[in-house]
Parts: sequence; C-alpha cells; structure tokens
Amino acid sequence: MKIRWRLRMAAAQREVWTGTDLRRLLAEKAGLEMSAASVSVLLTKEPSQVKLTTLIALCTALECTPNDLFEVETTPVEQPATPSRPVPAETKKTANMRGRSMPPM
Repeated sequence: MKIRWRLRMAAAQREVWTGTDLRRLLAEKAGLEMSAASVSVLLTKEPSQVKLTTLIALCTALECTPNDLFEVETTPVEQPATPSRPVPAETKKTANMRGRSMPPM
C-alpha cells in the first residue's frame, strides 16, 4: 500500500497558492499558529507523520476531509519470499525433552 501526500493539490484546488496564504487560513479558520518553515515543509515534502491536531486544522482551514489530503493506493506490494531459518540446536533439544515423561521421585 502506498500513501501520497496531496496537500499542495488540495490547497491549489481551493485557490490557496502560497504557504503564506495557507498559514493565514490556518490561523484564521482553525486557530493554529505555525511557522512559515513548518507550513513550507508541509506543502513541499511528504511528511512521515502528521499530528492529528494539524490534520484537523488543515481540513478546517481548507474546508476538506482527510481523503482530500491523502491518496491511498491499496494495490498489494509484492514482498520477496523470506528464506526459512534453520532451527537452533538448543531449540531442538528443548523440544525433544518435552516429549519425555519425568522419572518418578
């Protein structure tokens, strides 16, 4: 599965063209004060994580939903087959001992 950050597209569709415009909307509509640098990073890079409060503020400011900010591709990604690992000798010994009954005391 792949997730793409679409903030710049969502903003442009709402005629928000600059970080300054987005920063102003965030402050006015959502009450979130962000630095110019932080807004710029959100617009230009795909974040590895987004705070829920920031996501809510972006949706409030742009009058959109999280679905407008993310593009999710649900096609399964093929992963290489993992080779089976040999069982360590210590594990085999312990497993063999489980099958035996304990001698009476």
